[in-house]
Amino acid sequence: MQDFEPILAPAKPKQKKLPFGWPPALKLSTLNPVPQRRRMRRKSTASQDNVAALKTSFDVWESIKTLQTRKWNIYDIQHVVCLGYILFSLFILPSAPIIKTAVLLALGGLLLMPITQQFFLPSLPIWTYLLYFFASRFIAPEYRPHIWVKVLPALENVLYGANLSNILSAHSHPVLDLLAWFPYGIGHFALPAICSAILFLFAAPGTTPVFARAFGYMCMLAVTIQLIFPCTPPWYEKAHGLEPAHYGMEGSPAGLARIDKLFGVDMYTTSFTTAPLPFGAFPSLHGANAVLEALFMQYCFPKFKYFFIFYVGWIWWATMYLNHHYAVDLVGGGLMAAIAYYISRVRWLPRPQLEKRTRWEYEYVEFGDRPKTYDEEYGSASAYGLGLLERRTASDSDEWTLGSSSSLDSLSRGDTVCGSSSSTPDILSPTTPNDDFKHVVLGLTPQGDIWNGGRLARESELSDVVVLS
Repeated sequence: MQDFEPILAPAKPKQKKLPFGWPPALKLSTLNPVPQRRRMRRKSTASQDNVAALKTSFDVWESIKTLQTRKWNIYDIQHVVCLGYILFSLFILPSAPIIKTAVLLALGGLLLMPITQQFFLPSLPIWTYLLYFFASRFIAPEYRPHIWVKVLPALENVLYGANLSNILSAHSHPVLDLLAWFPYGIGHFALPAICSAILFLFAAPGTTPVFARAFGYMCMLAVTIQLIFPCTPPWYEKAHGLEPAHYGMEGSPAGLARIDKLFGVDMYTTSFTTAPLPFGAFPSLHGANAVLEALFMQYCFPKFKYFFIFYVGWIWWATMYLNHHYAVDLVGGGLMAAIAYYISRVRWLPRPQLEKRTRWEYEYVEFGDRPKTYDEEYGSASAYGLGLLERRTASDSDEWTLGSSSSLDSLSRGDTVCGSSSSTPDILSPTTPNDDFKHVVLGLTPQGDIWNGGRLARESELSDVVVLS
């Protein structure tokens, strides 16, 4: 019998784990007593089934009826602005009434047909910018302002203590030329379309139209500044010194001429020599476009934000190395891009749902930034600092086990969190789903007051209290 005693002995009870782990930290919005489905949110007007659907109709009358019933607002003035730029550009172009009329009719047709309207209406500022940019060469010199030669070099020396563009372009090498050519000569022209396609396919529905409008209006404003405040770029200082410039002088490919020589083709020499705005140094659209693209992309794909930051630094270096812009031009363009992005983000940019992979997985869309309460923004002591006190709890992989030092005394008596188990009353059987366990973790001082975020002498002075809702 002694040989069978180990077999006949009662088996040791296994430790039982609660079926839920430490609940994750929740925001103050989870304490809202109004059910989530009844909270007011600015959603897309499309239903859940077609929030990402595209229009396929060619019926022009459908758009006309929509215009007749549309409630116009102050933001619709943007269309008047675009129309004004288009008419101005067509006016200064050489006389060709048939071609100009055909352009306006074609544009009207594209904007009225629903299948093309959804693409050409948001991108209208971009097409307006391109027309405006290429037509600007026909502005008569007598209507143009003075060309500033010494302003940008002086600002460069005052702000940075040296001419960074001249320093970076002093020594060239074919390898460095290729490294600078890729972002400046290829990326600058291709990335707007590539970013638009990526945002259309993988970001929230409605992101691409916001990006297109921000891009177009920013470029239109930049060209207007370049026309009102023309400044010579670094290549002019290297070729002519600080001699006065005049309209009619040719532009220069600067460092890109080495790329043409390296490949034995004329990719940039002719186009930059005959550029519409050879003295449009400030602000730099190469710098502005890169910053705007990076801001939109990191907002929708935050995992790759360091790559986007790297690209901005890359093209900024290339711009100065190729002797096309001063550093102050890049900073000015970057500020314009940041302003355009944040204006778009506050009100119109759809919020990304990072768990969604493509636009077709979205069931609804929310627009603009969610306004934060004063407490969430600053963790104010007068508001109990609840926004500051949201503390990260253990992950879901951490579980309580019976018999451990972290078990509650009441649980050791066989009581359950949500009632006793009918089949095995001595074993815990919580039934509360993890999703319904709404809580917020607060910190208490030894005096029982809510911690205001101040520095503590010892971490042990702060106690945690879980408040359920």
